[in-house]
Amino acid sequence: MHDGPANDTAAPMPAEGEDAMSRISNISRRSFLQTSLLAGSAGGAALFGPWKHNRVYAAASDKPIRIGLTHDASGQFANSGQAERRGSEMAVAEFNEAGCVLGRKIETVWMDTETNPQTGTRVAERMITREDVHFLVGAVQSGTANAISQVAQKYGCIYFNTNSSSPTESGKNCHRVKFVWDGNGENFSKAAARNAIQSFGKNWFLIYNDYVWGQNTNAATKMVATNYGANVMEEVAIPVGTRDWSSVLLRIQQAKPDVVAAAVGGDDFKVMRQQVSDMKLDRKPAWINNQQDWPDIYGLGVDAAFGVFGTTWYHYLDLPGVADFVKRYQERYPTTRIDVPGNVTYNGYVATRELLRVVGEVGSTDNMKVIKALEGRVMKAEDRMQNHDAVIDADSHQIQQTIYLAQGNPKPRDESDYFEILSASDPESIRSEAGKECKLEAYADTPNYDQG
Repeated sequence: MHDGPANDTAAPMPAEGEDAMSRISNISRRSFLQTSLLAGSAGGAALFGPWKHNRVYAAASDKPIRIGLTHDASGQFANSGQAERRGSEMAVAEFNEAGCVLGRKIETVWMDTETNPQTGTRVAERMITREDVHFLVGAVQSGTANAISQVAQKYGCIYFNTNSSSPTESGKNCHRVKFVWDGNGENFSKAAARNAIQSFGKNWFLIYNDYVWGQNTNAATKMVATNYGANVMEEVAIPVGTRDWSSVLLRIQQAKPDVVAAAVGGDDFKVMRQQVSDMKLDRKPAWINNQQDWPDIYGLGVDAAFGVFGTTWYHYLDLPGVADFVKRYQERYPTTRIDVPGNVTYNGYVATRELLRVVGEVGSTDNMKVIKALEGRVMKAEDRMQNHDAVIDADSHQIQQTIYLAQGNPKPRDESDYFEILSASDPESIRSEAGKECKLEAYADTPNYDQG
């Protein structure tokens, strides 16, 4: 797969489902934070074991800024991992194409975190201690994100958790070096719960993936729903990797709830959705799928989006910059299976873009300077392609942002138009309480970290 113009030196991104470790990616582009373009040529990419190096040396400095990409290419969230990777690498490419940051090229080092916390720990250690990365970016599964962030905090390396949405990521598992870019389960629950109770009824049946994100998102959903008057009839934990949903779907059929609230993701969601449809349970009861990640359903057809669900972004939002972003993505990745970007790619892109902007603004890769510039940072709605301004919460490092409530689109304009956007909640109205549990380490207790 070609990942840019014909004269670009970049090698292709792996397609979803491929063994991404067998492919080499070499980012060689210029950034837009400098006013003048710098001459430079791409160095050769080298493969050393199960990771990738993307080395480029700038004319103004022989040491590039290195970003360690901790995106899955295997495991339950392989598709989402590679989708967010495309967003991160697109941001890096655009900076390099327009002139670099601090007169230095940006290069990426990617390693597969395998949707596995133990692998995440090993990858983070290697990135920091042997690959000399300045920053870490990426994660979908919250357990893996938490593991990466513990290593990052130990060394003081700034880590952007791009797509893990357990409330604990900016709650009890927060860290001074970690910034959480996705909405969390409580944000999505608040956007959906009141409307669902009013529209469908008070009797709720809860199902959730039995790991960190599912457990904590379910707890947040239960808290929010009961505060709005819901009666929780039953809660069922679903083991990750479940392929036969008949027993739990029969329980739902027999219980006759008004609403089923599901915190199920990745490949499990795809299987669940098909079996819900097969048993004709997709219309009644009403389904609330806490968050719908684009890679989980893209390619399955418009009917794959069922129930009511939350998202942070959609490619048909009628907002400044959206159409142009979609166009740039399609030009850069003309052969990827997911041929329009979704929320996961969007999060990877805006997070990496903001990181590089701040490095340029503070004139340094010093962790303390960058952290302090990020804390409390306001990002304009128009720039982020959302309806409301977003802010990085200084006390929890959660990005408080617009949450969209959507459902399957009854009148799609084309084969990619899966969602009908129902509402756009402003950040304050759906703010998570999880941040109250966050105890960020003191600046003095966070190691100074700068790879130069």
